[in-house]
Amino acid sequence: MFSSDIWLALALSFSTAVSIILLLLPASYRGKDDHAKKEGKGSPTIQVLVLGDIGRSPRMQYHALSIAKNGGHVDLIGYQDSELHPGIPSNSSITVHYIPPIPDYLRTHSTKFFLLFGPLKVFFQLWSLWVVLGYRTKPAKWLIVQNPPSIPTLFIAQIICFLRNTRLIIDWHNFGYSILALKLGHRHPLVRISHLYERVFSRSAIAHFTVTDVMARILRQEYHLTTPILPLHDRPASHFQPLDMAQRLAFLGAYFETASSFEDIEKGRLKLLVSSTSWTPDEDFSLLLDALVDYSELATTSHPQLPEILAIITGKGPQKAHYLSKIAILNAQGKLEMVTIKTAWLSTEDYARLLGAADLGVSLHMSSSGVDLPMKVVDMFGAGLPVIGWGKFEAWSELVKEGVNGRGFGSAADLRDLLVDLFGGDDSQLRTLKEGARKEGRHRWDDEWDLIAGRLLGLCRQN
Repeated sequence: MFSSDIWLALALSFSTAVSIILLLLPASYRGKDDHAKKEGKGSPTIQVLVLGDIGRSPRMQYHALSIAKNGGHVDLIGYQDSELHPGIPSNSSITVHYIPPIPDYLRTHSTKFFLLFGPLKVFFQLWSLWVVLGYRTKPAKWLIVQNPPSIPTLFIAQIICFLRNTRLIIDWHNFGYSILALKLGHRHPLVRISHLYERVFSRSAIAHFTVTDVMARILRQEYHLTTPILPLHDRPASHFQPLDMAQRLAFLGAYFETASSFEDIEKGRLKLLVSSTSWTPDEDFSLLLDALVDYSELATTSHPQLPEILAIITGKGPQKAHYLSKIAILNAQGKLEMVTIKTAWLSTEDYARLLGAADLGVSLHMSSSGVDLPMKVVDMFGAGLPVIGWGKFEAWSELVKEGVNGRGFGSAADLRDLLVDLFGGDDSQLRTLKEGARKEGRHRWDDEWDLIAGRLLGLCRQN
């Protein structure tokens, strides 16, 4: 039997340990936050989290800019890898908090090593998010979380929101399990666990944004979510604008990738094609490459009226080096005689101008879930650029109207035929699609955000 002194010591130790733990827990939101008190305003701080490169997450940056524009203060949280939207560093209402990068030894594209290093990577991310959300940032009224990635974001967001009295909103860009299935296959146990995880940990959110109507339908019918599900469609930001002829020629003459071809583009002897890709399996670049090889062969044989193509490919990703090597081989074999392919990484402003100056945009996004949409198409429409894209998924028709603002394809042969059809005639079809793209691009992000997100967050009044 323990003596009373021992029991007292144990009780005191336990009480002390509990007290220390409680004292070390993240502070909770208590109404008007510190920033609002200092500014004398009622608008709260809102945290915007993406477990990815902030610079390559335009939608989350647009959330931050819209919140700041409407009087709120933003803690924008994510990785630092690419250049931010120019409006963010200069905005005193937006504070950027970078998550520590994942160590190189935990990064792998191999399925075999993924099963080994994947859990270690998750634990590292859990700790990093706990520190940033719980201690490096002050309590906030709202936390908007991008999904995917789902693991471990939804879990740690739920814990932090519970401890800090913060309201959680999930911004659904896609389904995390469907992206994991690209690597492991749909029947893999980890994919099934990921699907279950996503369904369970999404239920704590008080509201959800989705990029498509069909995604909202799935959340209601299959995920059985009962809290508000609000489609918040991607729309172009204000810096994506059509260029008039003088602006177009000025950019083409100044931009180093097009300056040497300026006269051919101006005279119509060369068409400027732009595609933005993440160089990943869900954007199969071989489709475009095969189509361009076939186009070049037709242009040098049975279709001599076809113009040359300058294809500028923007973006970063794991398969880029592989395809650059393949392009070099095809050039050496003379299979791209009528096509020049260049890769580029541009500033936000120059990318918008490039889209405005191009003749045609190409989207290779295949949609792992079938219910998301590529934001790059929205940007192209904002710049008045017609789009041809992979259209064999359910949500495609929510954005692209066949023959009005774009065209869809389902194979490399289909893509080749579209290029021949649009570039081989009198440009009348291209002009029709361009007019449709300009019309679609008039719907802007601010209009959509104010109506849906702004009202939910209490930053925009209802009319």
